[in-house]
Amino acid sequence: MTFTKKLMQLRKQNGYSQEELAQKLDITRQSISKWESGQSVPDLKRIIQLSKLFNVSTDYLLKDNIETVPSIDATTIPLRQISMSEATTFLDIKTATSKAIAFGIFLCIIAPICLLILSASSLPENTATTVGLVVLLLLVALAVAIFIASGHQSEPFTYLDKENFETYADVRKMVTVRRAQYKNTYTKNNIIGSCSCILAALPIIIGSISFGDNDLLLMLTLAATLVLAGIGTGFFIHTGIIWVSFEKLLQTGDYSKSNKDRRSIIAPLSMVYWLVITAIYLGYSFATNNWYYSWLIWLMAVLLYPAIINLLFALSKKLH
Repeated sequence: MTFTKKLMQLRKQNGYSQEELAQKLDITRQSISKWESGQSVPDLKRIIQLSKLFNVSTDYLLKDNIETVPSIDATTIPLRQISMSEATTFLDIKTATSKAIAFGIFLCIIAPICLLILSASSLPENTATTVGLVVLLLLVALAVAIFIASGHQSEPFTYLDKENFETYADVRKMVTVRRAQYKNTYTKNNIIGSCSCILAALPIIIGSISFGDNDLLLMLTLAATLVLAGIGTGFFIHTGIIWVSFEKLLQTGDYSKSNKDRRSIIAPLSMVYWLVITAIYLGYSFATNNWYYSWLIWLMAVLLYPAIINLLFALSKKLH
């Protein structure tokens, strides 16, 4: 079997279109088409890339007399190679979606504000509650739509969270340089986020001291607290997503090869944890109508998160 037939067969067996295979090799689709039609042959570098990508030997690709794919021990299967185009696309997507996700989180945090203010206004209770809940649900629905759209854009790169892979030297250099250039912004955004979250306590403290008998003014101070907390959280989320994207490509920090198994367990635990906290927050708030203090549930959840997640992780390891 000739190289052209072997390449076409391997590409189809692995479910790649010519365009997708070209992206993996960081070349044009026309190059793949020429290889498969016999108009040209790849150089040694591309032959090695194809060998690693399809998990076959270079001899199999180059020698027409070798018809069957040689079996390879699973322990010797080469790791996926991340090309320059893949790395650049991933970083660009994460930079764009980080702003959208941060805005979605901000919407979730400020969603109760309308309900809080209207509940303390002179409007009839039923009207205030209805309008407030409609606004709350619209903001949350918009946030969920943003999360789903952002997740869809990042979906092709989910393997970076779970699989070990290799990057070419020029790709690592590019990511390292971009991370170094972003470090000052990362530090600045974390400072802004921290200060905003700390200062978020001021409006509610001032309100409780100065406006204790005025429900409307108290709700306005609580609204200011939620806005400041939302801004601070938004800065954390935006800059954190970008920084983590560098860690994923460089396989450092929480995304080092040794930590990926741990993250594969912690990720679903974290999702369940925050779903439970959200259910508790909404259940308590609607049951008691005590929105003024129920936000403290989130504060306690954040403080207890590391200890609870580590405990659940330890228990899951024992069960397995």
